Amino acid sequence: MQFDEILKKTEYTESNKPNLKDYESAYNSFDWNDDGYSRLEWLSDGGLNNAYESIDKHVAKGFGDKLSMIWIGKNGEEEKYTYSDFKEESDKFAQVMIKLGMEKGDRVFIFMDRLPELYFAAMGILKAGGIIAPLFSAFGPDPVKDRMLDAGATYLITSPDLRNKISSIIPDIKTLKNIVVINKDNRQKESLVKGDLDYYELMKKVKSSEFSIVNTSQYDFAIMHYTSGSTGKPKGVLHRHQAVVQQLLTGHWALDLRPGDMYFCTADPGWVTGTSYGMIAPWTNGVTQIIYEGGFGASAWYEIIEKYKVDVWYTAPTAIRLLMRAGEDVVKKYDLSSLRFIGSVGEPLNPEAVVWGNRNYKMPIHDNWWQTETGAIMCANFSSNKIKPGSMGKPIPGVTMGILDDEYNEIETDKSGILAVRPGWPSQMYAYWQQDEMYNSRFKKGWYITGDQASCDKEGYFWFQGRADDVINTAGHLVGPFEVESALIEHPAVAEAGVIGKPDPIAMEIVKAFVTLNPDYEQTNDLRRELIRFAREKLSAGVAPREIDFLDTMPKTRSGKIMRRLLKARELGEPEGDISTLEDD
Repeated sequence: MQFDEILKKTEYTESNKPNLKDYESAYNSFDWNDDGYSRLEWLSDGGLNNAYESIDKHVAKGFGDKLSMIWIGKNGEEEKYTYSDFKEESDKFAQVMIKLGMEKGDRVFIFMDRLPELYFAAMGILKAGGIIAPLFSAFGPDPVKDRMLDAGATYLITSPDLRNKISSIIPDIKTLKNIVVINKDNRQKESLVKGDLDYYELMKKVKSSEFSIVNTSQYDFAIMHYTSGSTGKPKGVLHRHQAVVQQLLTGHWALDLRPGDMYFCTADPGWVTGTSYGMIAPWTNGVTQIIYEGGFGASAWYEIIEKYKVDVWYTAPTAIRLLMRAGEDVVKKYDLSSLRFIGSVGEPLNPEAVVWGNRNYKMPIHDNWWQTETGAIMCANFSSNKIKPGSMGKPIPGVTMGILDDEYNEIETDKSGILAVRPGWPSQMYAYWQQDEMYNSRFKKGWYITGDQASCDKEGYFWFQGRADDVINTAGHLVGPFEVESALIEHPAVAEAGVIGKPDPIAMEIVKAFVTLNPDYEQTNDLRRELIRFAREKLSAGVAPREIDFLDTMPKTRSGKIMRRLLKARELGEPEGDISTLEDD
């Protein structure tokens, strides 16, 4: 039975969980060049573990001498690690965590820049049965606090500079047992905060040979990512080790990853792309991954592709638009002929970018669609399909997607509606952490409701139309307006705040805030700049408002809810629609 047939017959319920043993024949039916890199490897006692699939199985099959990672530091450093090196380092960190008392299911937060030790730690935690909860390194104290408090964080892995940035919130995390600090190459001269533990000293005290992988089942939790909504704090999305099935396959199907490829993913591990396709998918497929600590730079990225002869490059539409802005002349300075496949994710890819890629890279850029909640790619422009510029492609084998009306019934092709997916795919989220009601609300009439609007044409290509809620997609990062509003009203000048996404040619949307002021405060440019600085310190530059306007009164419903829809319509000069519920001035 083929993978798509298996998935189609499996409607996920508590009483009918997919048994991944059934998928083994499906894996073996695919062409993996008979090198054994990418086939599923069950643990000896029948368990399944993401880290084992990513690293250990290659060593067990005799490929331990192959390069797993080339790390390029922000100061030009270079470090190379084989799969055997990676296994040893992650085994040692797993042993460290067990000696610290970490138990199966503990939530371990990782708040770091892209260093090799981040990846060793993440894989070690998974091997020891913990749940990794990566955080975007640009976050300010408030987002870190909200997430760690909500999850009941037990351990934190971080670096001295980031530890210092969030020092004010650490006392609030009462569940925190230990903080492990990684001072790479002694970059920071500060001594350890009392009570913190030094990563390198801990690693000296253990041996990889002393570690035996903890038996995790396919249903055990592995990764927790936080995703924003239009109301309330961000929600913790839990994925199980079972997700590795879809991550492995979509790495091969949707990104064309092949054993031995040189792969460059520009996503930060603090977001789901940086774990699903910056860790699990590439390494399960036996590639050598480029880990670049630096940020965006057209010349820097092109130099990496040329120097390391990158085969597959996975990036984001915002980055592609910045590359387009950098111009065609800079492209011509580099030999990019090694590239076989370019993928994009995070937001819709403009048709112009596909055309630009064809002209400058001599190949198309392949867009795909998925979410934090889906855990892996669901819909893609495959290398074997013709690309329709602007489309997010077709569903992967075994995934059924549909377009629904407001009553959750399927509608005809070429009509815009609610984008939905039939439950049961391997990387499906298992829960929103301690928010069962919210989780259950995402499933209607046998569909998972994505929160996106889309359409499907007669050839089966899906076309993204926009979000169905107020969540802001800025540079591929989903920002909940409530989180930004909550930060702004902590400033003594602000009485009320309403936040929207404003269209932007580079970032897709920027965060824009509207505020009303408390008495004794005046609407001045100095105050506007102060509020932006205040929000950046509490949140991060990427989440905080780029623009702030003052209002005398905030448009609200009679029940007191701020009408973000009306704020956006007035900002963009669009029809205001139904305002019958608008509160009288």
